[in-house]
Amino acid sequence: MDQKRLYRTIETAASKNFVNEKELLSEVVKQIVESDLINVTGGRVWKLDPVNKQYKLLFQTGKVAKIPENYTLNVNDYPVLSRITSERTILADETDSTLISKGIFRYSASGVGRKIKIDGSKYYEYLLAVNSPVIDEDLRYTLNIVATVLTSKLNERFLSLSQKKLISDIDKAKQLQRSILPEHEYHFKSYEIFGVTIPAETVGGDFYDYLKIGDEDDRLGIAVGDAASKGLAAAAEAMYISGALRMATTFQMKIAPMMKRLNQLINKIFSDDRFTSLFYGELSIDKKGLFLYVNAGHNPPIFYNRENDSFTYLQPTGPLIGPVPNSRFETDSINFSNGDILVIYTDGITESANEKYEMYETKRLEEIIKKTVDLSPKEIATAILDDVIKFTTNESRYQDDKTVVVIKRKG
Repeated sequence: MDQKRLYRTIETAASKNFVNEKELLSEVVKQIVESDLINVTGGRVWKLDPVNKQYKLLFQTGKVAKIPENYTLNVNDYPVLSRITSERTILADETDSTLISKGIFRYSASGVGRKIKIDGSKYYEYLLAVNSPVIDEDLRYTLNIVATVLTSKLNERFLSLSQKKLISDIDKAKQLQRSILPEHEYHFKSYEIFGVTIPAETVGGDFYDYLKIGDEDDRLGIAVGDAASKGLAAAAEAMYISGALRMATTFQMKIAPMMKRLNQLINKIFSDDRFTSLFYGELSIDKKGLFLYVNAGHNPPIFYNRENDSFTYLQPTGPLIGPVPNSRFETDSINFSNGDILVIYTDGITESANEKYEMYETKRLEEIIKKTVDLSPKEIATAILDDVIKFTTNESRYQDDKTVVVIKRKG
């Protein structure tokens, strides 16, 4: 499952002008059922009635047996629902006789919106439940993304009623964000590195960092992240994650446990509509050019092998950071030889659009890398950004922060 593609699909569906929240949620559920990205045959939206302590059926669609209109579920009869507050999405066996009679024997339910307290326990304002031929962990991860995007959109609707941009605060945030970004150019042993980020607004959610590790500075951590959305909220999350990474690397933890701990912190600190894609890797003094990394739902960086004149994509080794506290991450590796290049980027590069709404995409990025293999990382990064800017039009419907970090081994 392409997590970023799914995110964009749901975000696009939820970004239209809706009269109310019911209309928004109903439209997205329709899109989910009709989408070829998710194997779902039916979907329902339930709304919490905290006074009567029950969920009321708000909307249903799909090629499934219909539940009676305005049907309700008492929260006290469904103790499993309290788990959604901590797990976001649950997979469970159906116990309601009416729903069982409609052919619902096992279901998946995700929490959306605000959390409301009832008798000491918190419940989501809305539940998104789906029918699928396969109720498994892959579906749970998919619905976590859907629920996160929907919660974000509901919060945006709520905040838009009162939110105003304060120019003085934005200027302070801009200066603060600039102060934590590293110098563009960096040298580590036989490696040359260059990074740059261009926010779509005054401040943005993209970030990159270089992190010295060990008493002998024999390792260098390189991080590139993309906090969902744009503006102040994304910038705040980006700055927090950057700071947390800096602190974590001082303990010299192994990469996978470090990412697991970071994910738990982000889930705890930020509201559950916030998430970040993050690529983190470590260079070392290893003569074979070992580069260990974890890719948490980030755009696959492009590794160019000079000797073979070939490209390798460093695919995700774990889910996005933030939505689910118990996510697991795996470590993978590549080896740099002399002349090899790694380009780490955010989706503001490959998803920049022209006047025909065509995306820049990775094939064009590969072409620029091939044309600049003999240049320095700074010159490669500059060539990439120049080409993206030439390709992109101001009228395109989607613009995002743009970040590129280029690593090249010399010797």
